[in-house]
Amino acid sequence: MSEQTLSRRTVLGGAVLGAAATTLAAPATAQQAASVTGGAAMLSDPRTKYTNDPFPEQKQPWPALQSKMIPVPDCGETSYKGSEKLTGRRALVTGGDSGIGRAAAIAFAREGADVAINYHPDEETDAQEVVALVREAGRKAVAIPADIRTLQACEEVVRRAVSELGGLDLLVNNAAYQQSKADILEISDEQFVRTFETNVFHVFRFSKAAIPSLPPGASIINTVSVNSYDPGEELIDYASTKAAILNLTKGMAKQLAVKGIRVNAVSPGPVWTPLQVAGGQIEGTMGEFGQDTPLGRAGQPAELASLYVALASDESSFSTGTVVGAHGGKGNP
Repeated sequence: MSEQTLSRRTVLGGAVLGAAATTLAAPATAQQAASVTGGAAMLSDPRTKYTNDPFPEQKQPWPALQSKMIPVPDCGETSYKGSEKLTGRRALVTGGDSGIGRAAAIAFAREGADVAINYHPDEETDAQEVVALVREAGRKAVAIPADIRTLQACEEVVRRAVSELGGLDLLVNNAAYQQSKADILEISDEQFVRTFETNVFHVFRFSKAAIPSLPPGASIINTVSVNSYDPGEELIDYASTKAAILNLTKGMAKQLAVKGIRVNAVSPGPVWTPLQVAGGQIEGTMGEFGQDTPLGRAGQPAELASLYVALASDESSFSTGTVVGAHGGKGNP
């Protein structure tokens, strides 16, 4: 890798993360927080800001409910403080009931955006919690349950979001399906197709349906993964979808630049979400999840919220085709 490439990445990453840092507050639910005072700043040790204890073995039927996880993921419900970065914006978040999508939806609302969330109908109880949080922030909330594995469902969700929000200028393609299998021979054709339908097809279909309604200055943000760059051997179908979404992100960014629409991505590492308890981990290995990162723990969804806000904000107006990672020190970019 050239010094010039490193320099570009360093500058771009610094700009985006600098914008993100201004939006993130230390979580009230952080465990074992080690804060020190340095001037006016309060610092938290990233190794102990959240629990680094192994997660207990647990399993739920897909798609799983966040409210039944042990421990319940922190999506910024009590901690995220907005600063009017997205005032008046209108956002649609897929997979917005739980995990990373939930964290983004909460942050968007507290930054001043009206928010529509899409989710699987079996996740209604989690979704209603998000609806209540968006409304508590004084913003409009629209709940759109749908199984998004068909073109018709994707187009209908976007149509409803545009209609009920009065327009759209922020789309987060975040919903995903993940099942771990130790051997490729254990991956059924049905699983492989379902993973691609959910993860890749929905990004293409939602984006295509939304673009005619997106004005110049609008943003599309896709959720990719550390698996886009470093595929886990037990996640070969899931990892390949995330690599495809990474490529879609970069290609769409080039094409949509002429319309003034920015397309970026957030790349999580191991983050504690319902994906993990609904088949995302090999049985008996839950206690290992996130323990091999340099920070020694898994991330929490709340730690990614500010990255979505930063990429959505006009402050990142020159960032398109960009991927921002949150891997706990392991992986790219």
